[in-house]
Amino acid sequence: MVESIDLGSLPFVGDFKKFLDSAKSYSQSAFPSPSSTPDNYFEKKIVQSFIHKLRAGIDIPNYPQFRDMNKTYFELIDGVEKIKGGYVESGILSIRTDNTCISEVAAIRRNSSEIVEKIGNPFKIKICVTGPYTLSNFFVHRDESKFNKLGEIISRIVENNIFIGKNGSVSMVAVDEPTFGLIDDPLIDYGTQGRENLQRAWEMIFHNAASRGIPTCLHLHDTTNDLFWELNSLNIVESHVGDLIYQSKKTKKNLESTDKFLKASICISDFDKLIRESIVASPQQKTGELTIDEKVAEIWKNITSGKLDPTIFIEKVEVMKKRLNKIINQFGAERVPYAGPECGLKSFPTYECALECLRRTSNAVKKRVN
Repeated sequence: MVESIDLGSLPFVGDFKKFLDSAKSYSQSAFPSPSSTPDNYFEKKIVQSFIHKLRAGIDIPNYPQFRDMNKTYFELIDGVEKIKGGYVESGILSIRTDNTCISEVAAIRRNSSEIVEKIGNPFKIKICVTGPYTLSNFFVHRDESKFNKLGEIISRIVENNIFIGKNGSVSMVAVDEPTFGLIDDPLIDYGTQGRENLQRAWEMIFHNAASRGIPTCLHLHDTTNDLFWELNSLNIVESHVGDLIYQSKKTKKNLESTDKFLKASICISDFDKLIRESIVASPQQKTGELTIDEKVAEIWKNITSGKLDPTIFIEKVEVMKKRLNKIINQFGAERVPYAGPECGLKSFPTYECALECLRRTSNAVKKRVN
């Protein structure tokens, strides 16, 4: 049985400044008391959006991500200072508190009874954390020691946010590494200490979840660098639609020899790309004297003004279902237990448009040909 999952981010609707301000005041403890967060705008938005994801049919929704994910994690770290051009170590890198929780996860956990009351059954939740490799790229001065230091911190964050309860449970932990493999980085060349340190850092993070029986996932944008195959505590790999991992004949052999699985990415989440593909594919979208970039800009203007329904650019259920079936047929149903969008949906023009993408994703998973 294939379960649907998502990456987390959505467009925000409402007063974003108020949201960020209330996020700052939100308790960082695992169980914030009602008195400490009275009528909290941040909490309401997170819980509401999580319920919307569940109602859209996503089996294991990620906690809703509206804030800058990387900035959020740096706020949990001591020993760093923000300067022009990035971050520098101003002391020993360490976690800021012994009880650090991701505020979005804390909000969902604290309101688990309300969520169950609204949806009618216990829920599953996916926790996604920024990876040590990606965070290391924000430092002005990088060296191989950063991977271990950041890995230890992120591992602690994962440990502090895993929960299993009667109303809801963490059912997947994912590490987000969008920059890994996209640049030629001597720090992680074969045989280097940096490569060994990154492997060790990932293992620390994934082991915290795997040792509790929780599936672990690595989100990549490119899988050319094959270091991830060597991770013992990693269960699932995912990348973008069209990535080599979903096409290579070596993938099946690697999945079986390492006992790993694929999350099938079945829909494109880059809205500009969706618009461009629509222009190229549709005879009605002829550009005339306009360049494709100018046509994209014109379409965005019509969407923003309300003259054009953005949902017409979302891929159809049949397209998503076809991708899923192709991946399953190539690698076997037993190796493809999850499916979802290739990445987050923050680039979508409206909140409702993003939810419609999740609905179609869920329908594609449920209606696939077995």
